[in-house]
Amino acid sequence: MVEALLDPSTLTSILLIAISGTLICIAVHFVPVGGAPAAMAQATGIGTGTVELAAGSGLVGLITASYMNANVPDAPMALILGAGAMGSMIMISSAMFVGGLIYAYGVGVPFASAQIKRDPFTGTRQDIYMSKGTQGQGLPTICFVSGVIGAGLGGIGGALIYYVLYGIYEPLISPTSAAAVAGVFTVGVFYVNAVIPSYGVGGTIEGFHDPKFRRVLPKDTVTSFVVSLISGVVAVLIAGGMVT
Repeated sequence: MVEALLDPSTLTSILLIAISGTLICIAVHFVPVGGAPAAMAQATGIGTGTVELAAGSGLVGLITASYMNANVPDAPMALILGAGAMGSMIMISSAMFVGGLIYAYGVGVPFASAQIKRDPFTGTRQDIYMSKGTQGQGLPTICFVSGVIGAGLGGIGGALIYYVLYGIYEPLISPTSAAAVAGVFTVGVFYVNAVIPSYGVGGTIEGFHDPKFRRVLPKDTVTSFVVSLISGVVAVLIAGGMVT
């Protein structure tokens, strides 16, 4: 088993899984997470937590990546990763768009960020639209763009894990079973790497313009890489168990 782990192709697979998990962790910091405060329009972002958003976007990315893998014979890795990213980006964009409609027409609040004076994309002043007693509200353009970037990274991470694991398991079991095992393991890695940044984020984060982003991202990234590296070893050990 040790010799199998030291095989260059195996080491490459483990490293790719570690990179994939790290991408998922980084992606979470880009997505505007508002939690309960956002649900009450007292903070910017989507009104749910990091784990739910990461897992939700990742699962959609996983589905689109696996669909591409199953329906396009010998699909190149770039195409599968692109499908994963696109699926995840559509999911998060839809959530932010619908959330924006509710904020604007249901709650009746203007979109304003508490972290910047002007939106770097629209140039709109933020501070003059801040409602008293809030940490911002709605989903300003900067938050939307950050969320789309994060979804793309998360979708790529999930698709890459699936692609690597499917390549490991497919020679050992049937293609259908390989897809199922790879999918289940990918979901597990998504949840692990969504929980890690939830401790660093500590509730809400607006996106890459948030000071919290620069403060907690380095520590969370290192932690995620180590955990994902261990997950890659476990995935290889599972494959070894299939052989024996």
